[in-house]
Amino acid sequence: MSSNGISITDQLDSYEWSNEETAAYEAAIETVNGAVGAYSALISAEEAKDTPNQAVIDDARAARAQLAREREGLRSTYREQIAAARAHYAQLAREVLAGIA
Repeated sequence: MSSNGISITDQLDSYEWSNEETAAYEAAIETVNGAVGAYSALISAEEAKDTPNQAVIDDARAARAQLAREREGLRSTYREQIAAARAHYAQLAREVLAGIA
């Protein structure tokens, strides 16, 4: 609720999403979530070591936090942003997971 007692969502303009935009946006969100999961796996693998490297853990946690901010910045109406996000975060997840193996 805003300070005047009116819901913030009541003040938003309506927007009709196409099925294509909806699917692409959801796929982009899932791709970011995949990268978050890759960093979580990296943290878990590092923590399981006899002598974990705290810098690796801290960097991975920071990267996850950054991904959460970037995920919040995605907009379904920005087709180029959504397409770039899907490609970028999928590649990032592969790179992070490759570093664990």
